Amino acid sequence: MERVDFNQYSSEALEQLRRGAFLTVKAGDKVNTMTIGWGSIGFIWGKPIFMVAVRYSRYTYELIDKAKEFTVSIPLKKDLKKELAYCGTKSGRDVNKFEECNLSLVDGQKLSTPIIGECEFHYECKVVYQQAMEPATVDEGIKDGYYPNNNYHVLYFGEIVDTYIWD
Repeated sequence: MERVDFNQYSSEALEQLRRGAFLTVKAGDKVNTMTIGWGSIGFIWGKPIFMVAVRYSRYTYELIDKAKEFTVSIPLKKDLKKELAYCGTKSGRDVNKFEECNLSLVDGQKLSTPIIGECEFHYECKVVYQQAMEPATVDEGIKDGYYPNNNYHVLYFGEIVDTYIWD
């Protein structure tokens, strides 16, 4: 494991995020991962922040709301397209995604939420702010394109407490 600055691989992380990354959450003895294709890395409130968006309908929402922490695992070189596709279309309420995709959980370095061992790059994040989207303030084009069923997101701003390459 090699610790790196939160923004050292941000361009690679954001490029891969467009193709998918794993958002993992652990609340009590329940662990789930889901594929995310949206997010942002920045600096807010004097802290490095990774912002993720989770819909109310997702199992991950139930867990992250309790856990108040999450990890983001990003494959930089490995081809995990099948695993990302599966984890983006199946619910952890119904299936064990880790078994189905042969994904290994590795203990986080600073948080209780694990990382995905098959990925090389990881963020560990502690939720410092969350905000439900306000439908009345969403641009009509975005609302029509992404929220036709009013299934909005909650935005979670996670302070990045650790960033590392895992080989």
